[in-house]
Amino acid sequence: MMTQPRKAQLLTIGLLALALGIAVGRKQVFRSSGESPPAAAQDAIYAMLDASRAGDVQAYLANYSGQMRSALEQSVRETGPERFSRYLKYSNSAIKGIAVSDPEPVSVREMKVRVEYVYLDRNETQTVYLEKSGGGWKIVRVDGSERVKTLIPYGTPVQ
Repeated sequence: MMTQPRKAQLLTIGLLALALGIAVGRKQVFRSSGESPPAAAQDAIYAMLDASRAGDVQAYLANYSGQMRSALEQSVRETGPERFSRYLKYSNSAIKGIAVSDPEPVSVREMKVRVEYVYLDRNETQTVYLEKSGGGWKIVRVDGSERVKTLIPYGTPVQ
């Protein structure tokens, strides 16, 4: 005859095994369906920022899709790849830090992510919209930046 504590122990082990099976199954569904988890939307933003910092025009453009990509390609054609690369590096040189929020679903194929840029004298936020494209996430639209009031500017010595 099985004791009460032994029954509870076996039931707990069974429930943990079931939970693990469900978690692994959900992960496999994401992989087999070709869908990427929402956190991959953040990866597209970080990849864009890395490419911008490095001045890598092609890698930068690879993170965009739709009309936004077309507009950026037009800018590259008009200014030339070398000048656009210098622009990317320059625009990133003043950024001291970046905070990327968790993605929020807008629809089945679209996410929005709030990105906060930390500068020496201010912070600015932008909402970035990403769309699932070719198995990954691509930036399709960016709202205008909003200045965030900071109580203590970046780099202020602690007293």
